[in-house]
Amino acid sequence: MTEESTGGAQQMVQEKAQQAKEQVQQAAGSAQDRIRKQVDTRSTEAGHQVDSVGRAMRTAGEQLRGQGNELPAKVAEQLAQRAEQLGGYLRESDADRILGDLEDFARRQPWVVAAMGLAVGVAGARFLKASGRRRYRQSQSPLGAGSDPNGGAPTRTYPAPDVYPEPAAGRYAPPPTSRY
Repeated sequence: MTEESTGGAQQMVQEKAQQAKEQVQQAAGSAQDRIRKQVDTRSTEAGHQVDSVGRAMRTAGEQLRGQGNELPAKVAEQLAQRAEQLGGYLRESDADRILGDLEDFARRQPWVVAAMGLAVGVAGARFLKASGRRRYRQSQSPLGAGSDPNGGAPTRTYPAPDVYPEPAAGRYAPPPTSRY
């Protein structure tokens, strides 16, 4: 191979590598844009829902106050105010602000974030364990999956009252009074 052809091949490889790099960056950018749009949409929806909860709490507080229950009314109104503040934040904030605020909180309170992660992990593990048992029972059912008449609820079976094991020769064994 000549030096000229080697240099041309290297240049061609570098151009292809640059094109691939640009394509990866474009794909990453479009994925980030989609994620930002999703976060914006979901946070706005969540903000409206939290606002609705806040209005319901405020109404409950007014009813409690009308019934003479001052302390529960005050608590309900404070919760309503917090819910309305959170709803406004979620509605008005864009994805970058929300993610930035979450990052700042995680830097200021790492133990809180770690505890929340642990709680989410434990809850997820319990959910997976429970759903795994149900799917296993359904797969072992002679009726087939999805046809459990009890909806997956555990059932207890008892032997018929006249069915007891025979005692050993020459021994008397009264029938048991309770099996459980």
